[in-house]
Amino acid sequence: MASPRIYVDSPIDGPGPRALRAGAARHAQVLRLQADDALTLFDGRGGEWAARVISMGRSEVQVDVLGHDAVERELALPVTIALAMPAGDRMDAVVEKATELGAAAFQPLVSERSVLRLEGDRAVRRVVHWQAIAVAACEQCGRNRVPQVLAVHPLQDWLRGLPAAAKDESRLLLGWRGARPWPAGVVDDASRITLLSGPEGGFTEDEEVAARACGFSSVWLGSRVLRADTAPLAALAALALPRAGAPR
Repeated sequence: MASPRIYVDSPIDGPGPRALRAGAARHAQVLRLQADDALTLFDGRGGEWAARVISMGRSEVQVDVLGHDAVERELALPVTIALAMPAGDRMDAVVEKATELGAAAFQPLVSERSVLRLEGDRAVRRVVHWQAIAVAACEQCGRNRVPQVLAVHPLQDWLRGLPAAAKDESRLLLGWRGARPWPAGVVDDASRITLLSGPEGGFTEDEEVAARACGFSSVWLGSRVLRADTAPLAALAALALPRAGAPR
C-alpha cells in the first residue's frame, strides 16, 4: 500500500527532521498517522520526498525527511483552463477532476450569461477554496506540482489583458459558431494550450468574436450539447490521454 501523500506549503531544502506546518500537520492527524509511519511529502517545486513520522502531538507533528525522488507526473505540455465559472459546486468538481487530468492552471471568468458572479472578498475566498481543492487532488493523484487557480476576472477584461499568442501556443475556444471538429490538427505543434470554455448558456456571439480576435480557434466536441462543467473536462481528457506517459 502506498504511503500517504501530504503537501507542504514551505520548501523542503533537504533531508532531516522538521515540524510540519499547520495545514500539513492537521492532515497527518486526520490520517491518524503514528510514530515510524511512512509518508510522502511534496512542496510543489517538483519531485517528492520520502519521510517517516517521528512524533505526533496535539499541536505539532515532527517528521524525518529521508530522500528526494525527482519523479514528475505532469503532462508533456501545460494546459490552462479558462472557464466561465459554472454554478453550485460544479466549479469545485472541474478543479478537482481537471487537476487529476493534468491541468497546469485555472482562470475563473465571469461572462455575460454566467450564473455564478463573484467579486471582491467573496471571489478571493472562492479562489482560496479552489486552490485547496487542487492541492487535495494532487495529494490523491500523485502530482507533485500544484496547478495555480488565478484571480477571478470578467471575460472581456481578461481578453483585453492577454498578450499576443506565441507561435508555440494554441488557444482553443469550445463553441459552435464557425467551429471545426476536434482536434483538426490545431494542437499538433503546440507546446502550451489555453482552453476557453463557456457558462451554462454558452458565450454570446460578441464574446466569441472577441475571443477569436485574441487568437482563439473555435472547436467543437461533437453533436451532443455538453454541460458547462463537462466540456472543459472532455477537452482536457482528449489532450491529456495521448500525453499521459507510463504510470510511476
